[in-house]
Amino acid sequence: MRADPANPRWAASLLTAGAALVLGYFAFVEERRVPLFGWVDLGVHELGHLLFMAAPDLVTAMMGNGLQTLMPLFACLGFALGRGDWPAAGFCLAWAGTTLQDASVYIADAQLQALPLLFGGGTHDWGYILGPQQFDALDRAGEIAASVHDAGVVVLVLGLCVCLGPALARQLAPESLEAT
Repeated sequence: MRADPANPRWAASLLTAGAALVLGYFAFVEERRVPLFGWVDLGVHELGHLLFMAAPDLVTAMMGNGLQTLMPLFACLGFALGRGDWPAAGFCLAWAGTTLQDASVYIADAQLQALPLLFGGGTHDWGYILGPQQFDALDRAGEIAASVHDAGVVVLVLGLCVCLGPALARQLAPESLEAT
């Protein structure tokens, strides 16, 4: 039997793929923030604004969702390139996909600005970014949000594939390589 459930790489591959599916379920099926990760994402979002406060207002506004997505992508690169841990890299990639879905909800709200903000009376990032003082594209918020949502699905699926890479490699490996 090629698939060895006792092999830790096989098990890690399957476990992280399952965890990535759970992330995807909350984000894309239930269309809500992933429990626990949603709070981390919110903190990183606000950190993005804080770190870029000295930048122009447009950059400061964009770096909320920007850092929220970049953080799991950097973690993905760290696990993949630094440790060769493909299941962990895939999980982080899937997480990045859920941050894009979260951003798409915020982008879609740019016209109405009905979502509650963390700080009452604050600026709606995407209302400002897509508003007349910047890109003047509030009428395209739904279209932009749909594209970001679709990109999130693609990134989530790529993450799932990366998670499953070690398991699939083990399954597809020739019998002669299994002895090593």
